[in-house]
Amino acid sequence: MSDKTDKSGEPTAGSAADLSKAAPQIKETTFENTKLSTAPLDWNEVWYTNCVLISAANVDQDLGWTREEFKKIGVKFAYLRSVGENDWYPHYIHNLDNLIRFGGLFPPIAVHADLRRTRLLGVTHAPHEGGCMMVRARDDIYRMIDLKGKKIGLSKSLNTIKNDWWRIQEEQGIELMLRMNGMTREDVEILEFPYADDWYNDPEMLNPIENPSELQTMRDHKHDLSQRPLEPALETGVVDAIYTQSKVFQQLQEATGKFKAIEDLSRYPDWTLQVANIPAAITCTEVMAEKHPELVVAYMKGMIKVGRWANEHKHAAAEILDRTTLYLDVEHTYRGIEHIDMVPNLSPQNLASVEIGKDFMLSHGYIKNDFDVQQWAAPEFLEQAAKELLNEQWVKKTGEKLPKAPAARIG
Repeated sequence: MSDKTDKSGEPTAGSAADLSKAAPQIKETTFENTKLSTAPLDWNEVWYTNCVLISAANVDQDLGWTREEFKKIGVKFAYLRSVGENDWYPHYIHNLDNLIRFGGLFPPIAVHADLRRTRLLGVTHAPHEGGCMMVRARDDIYRMIDLKGKKIGLSKSLNTIKNDWWRIQEEQGIELMLRMNGMTREDVEILEFPYADDWYNDPEMLNPIENPSELQTMRDHKHDLSQRPLEPALETGVVDAIYTQSKVFQQLQEATGKFKAIEDLSRYPDWTLQVANIPAAITCTEVMAEKHPELVVAYMKGMIKVGRWANEHKHAAAEILDRTTLYLDVEHTYRGIEHIDMVPNLSPQNLASVEIGKDFMLSHGYIKNDFDVQQWAAPEFLEQAAKELLNEQWVKKTGEKLPKAPAARIG
């Protein structure tokens, strides 16, 4: 996406712009005008894909422990974009049967609701990153009430193939912050900013990448404005405020000296406010779960092992995560993950957070079809993976002290 502005500071056609003025100048990307590309289906290989957020998968991409689990069963485990046949779309629409995704919450909700059936295998929640309202640092704005009658930006992807996950968290966060301060949308002006969002099968973006970390090392991802599309509009005064994520984007933006947060949902004790494209969700296709459950179990074994290691070695995990996530630096990353359970789970509270995100998407037209989150969740794979790991540990530990290791005792 472009973040260019002309000399007057007004957004150009390829960047943030008022929908009514810019939409005719930006091409909409649809299933009808786009050719998707995926590798031929082969159940002897499993693809994985991660978002740049807190997850065991983003630690494992450097450790390689999940790949070892797949080697044990003779299956290749590789990053989605390690071959030229796969474009970026499977990360967002899960159009590969043999793909496992660990990433932001909103795209897999949209997939399961409207595109194809999947299984929710586990989640990891960062329960204190609900979102902030950012304004210019030197503006005479210190409270949400000071935004009354002013403009708040709201991005709009013109790519209808994929879910507009960034806009969803913006809209959700804006409405929550207004409500927490006795305001409604009627008290402010919401200004839409469409952008093309069309890079997912751009030939320049399709050079094979062996590891997701490589993508970030090829660019200064902590300062890449493609991750913060509305920031130029705020800086140039086109809008007076924008939503941003607490503790990640927030600190990067404040470190410039140009912006400040006047509201922060992460400071409230109400855990239901903390659903900003999180919890991070692990999903696989229903066909994989039903026809090849051993592949799902192998993946979950890797996530449990890596998650436990990350919980015990938070500084080391932070060193790895800093390469791909959006905290300021390693120490800031450590503070961000210090109290996060890195082992994926399907706890009642986390499933309730998933349902909050799903209900918002349904009520605001981001998905067409409703579904039962409890039925989407598939805890049997996490349970089986944990049992197998415990069995393996039993055999290993007893085998070290006995002539012949006894059989494992968990069925």
